[in-house]
Amino acid sequence: MRSERTPMVAGNWKMYTTSGEGAILIDRVQDLVSDVADRVDVVVCPPFTGLKAASTIIEVDRLPIGLGAQDVFWEDEGAYTGAIAPRMLVELRCGYCIVGHSERREYFGETNETVNRKVLALHRHGITPIVCCGESLGTYEAGQTADFVRTQIREGLAGLTAQQASGVIVAYEPIWAIGTGHTPTPETANDVARMIRATIGAMYGPPAAVSARVLYGGSVKPENAAMFFSEPDIDGALVGGAALKAGAFSDIVHAAS
Repeated sequence: MRSERTPMVAGNWKMYTTSGEGAILIDRVQDLVSDVADRVDVVVCPPFTGLKAASTIIEVDRLPIGLGAQDVFWEDEGAYTGAIAPRMLVELRCGYCIVGHSERREYFGETNETVNRKVLALHRHGITPIVCCGESLGTYEAGQTADFVRTQIREGLAGLTAQQASGVIVAYEPIWAIGTGHTPTPETANDVARMIRATIGAMYGPPAAVSARVLYGGSVKPENAAMFFSEPDIDGALVGGAALKAGAFSDIVHAAS
């Protein structure tokens, strides 16, 4: 049942905001969403350079906001220049981490296999992955969305325990909708979310399917958020551009409450 799943709205700040700008944004967001913080899980995902400042302000002010990273590497340490290990995120009190975002897949060679390695590594360290999936415009127009996304889920979430699968967060982000202003209909997005849930159920059992949260992402804004959130298999959103504006992000959070 949908009522068993707490809605989540996560802001992916991408390569925007310095650490100081991010701290100011968190303060503004908190002022605007404090009235619904007990009904919606609110998460911010700054760039790596902003995680320390964000972590400090969330801890010192005891804000009911979750902190997430935008990527991770799967090894605990080693000669991997530029990479960030899961245990480094633990030290910064990151409870979440985005993996497999389409931009990581397109620009940095992310594959279903590397997504899976990151998912398993995050679970070993008690961090909840927000696993992104979604199809290109060509795949969508060819009517192959279900097969494509199903493969991403099967390969990206392989090797979990049933308990881990129950807490999984999947963000369905059709690539053709990210930052374009174009979105699928809420009903179409919900059909994909239902298929994602069914795939998790086939892998790990019905309880995992019921408990797993599926977010929608791709040009989410205050004007359309409520339409997506009204669908039974959509549990919130992974927000891009609108997450950089405290007012717009707050409106989306309120729509999820």
